Amino acid sequence: MSERLVVIGADAAGMSAASQARRLKGPDELEIVAFERGHFTSFSACGIPYWVGGDVAERDELIARTPEEHRERDIDLRMQTEVVRIDVAEQRVRAKDLASGEEYWTSYDKLVIATGARPVRPQLPGIDAPGVHGVQTLDDGQALLDTLQRTEGRKAVVVGAGYIGVEMAEALMNRGYEVTVVNRGSQPMATLDPDMGRLVGEAMAGMGIEMVNDAEVTKILTGDDGRVRAVATEDAEYPADVVILGIGVRPETELAREAGLPLGTHGGLLTDRAMRVRGHENVFSGGDCVEVHDLVSGSERHIALGTHANKHGQVIGSNAGGGYATFPGVVGTAVSKVCDLEIARTGLREKDARAAGLQYVKVAIESTNRAGYYPGAALMTVKMLAERRSGRLLGVQIVGREGAAKRVDIAAVALTAGMTVDQMVSLDLGYAPPFSPVWDPILVAARKAVTAVRKAG
Repeated sequence: MSERLVVIGADAAGMSAASQARRLKGPDELEIVAFERGHFTSFSACGIPYWVGGDVAERDELIARTPEEHRERDIDLRMQTEVVRIDVAEQRVRAKDLASGEEYWTSYDKLVIATGARPVRPQLPGIDAPGVHGVQTLDDGQALLDTLQRTEGRKAVVVGAGYIGVEMAEALMNRGYEVTVVNRGSQPMATLDPDMGRLVGEAMAGMGIEMVNDAEVTKILTGDDGRVRAVATEDAEYPADVVILGIGVRPETELAREAGLPLGTHGGLLTDRAMRVRGHENVFSGGDCVEVHDLVSGSERHIALGTHANKHGQVIGSNAGGGYATFPGVVGTAVSKVCDLEIARTGLREKDARAAGLQYVKVAIESTNRAGYYPGAALMTVKMLAERRSGRLLGVQIVGREGAAKRVDIAAVALTAGMTVDQMVSLDLGYAPPFSPVWDPILVAARKAVTAVRKAG
């Protein structure tokens, strides 16, 4: 008799799990039923700003696998169908067909919860006015593009200055808009330390983006036609023909909470290394709705990234399909860009290190992406944190031009391996004048960190 695997959510984690389980077991051994409340499957949400900005020409280029392609692999995928309840005791889920309104129960032997994350949307006057957009799904992206095509004005306000905020600021600039970014923090990119965020803010201002920091949005103002006309803070109003909300996301775990499943301090589901929900042998979860183990600090974090979601799905699918796999954790690597400025971080910020009770030294260096005499050489700033006595690498942040961001991968590998900055200095990195100075910027920072560790005793 075959088992039934039920998957809630048909994007990166959910369909990676379903596909991997299908590779291990055929339909005679394992029936797979997947529910998706939206119109699309297996799409790249990270690519939406580049589609909106025109770097990606067509929406379908962001879709890795369509519903039809999943069904060809013997996965019973039910689109525009939302799971409204999980009954853990009876091992069943209640689904609602959003077109007909019909509700029905489906039993499971194993369950995968891959409900993702939801954008933060504060309850402000005017927040639901036409012209105000969140950007999380392909439907969101299409709605924004439709608004941009209909709008005659050319003023845009982006609320929030994290990854989505800065990427959407670039997308709107590419569309010919005058862009204002309203940010509640003192500097953009709160995932960086403030001194590195300041570099991002200065560069964005130099690109013609108006940066408004330390500003809390109090309301969205509308015109006589009901459409958005401005964003208001306590001190000022910023004219807007379109508003983008880039305030961040939270785990979409209301279903799990109602089912009594364990949630962490960030609201994400808690799992073991096999991606099983803690205390529930036959329930798995992955993607943006879970909390992950930080290999550097030892704490649990919520990080919404497609890289993690796909890896979670592979682990879940292997275990649900009768194999074995684990997900050990993350070091918190992320990269982004705004126009030609590249931004990268991995490991701990200063406040993360303090929260973990770690004593540390910090250094920052300026170097170039290529040999200084080679055409196109441009500056980058590298900041590095190391544990005070041991010299263990704790974190790296990089802000610079071409070739800056992906250098963070060197640090990500060093963090995963638990290397010290002294060990990093001896890394045999590739060198040629078009790609790097003789001493790569990462190694220059590591050398300076070694000196700081020794001075600190």
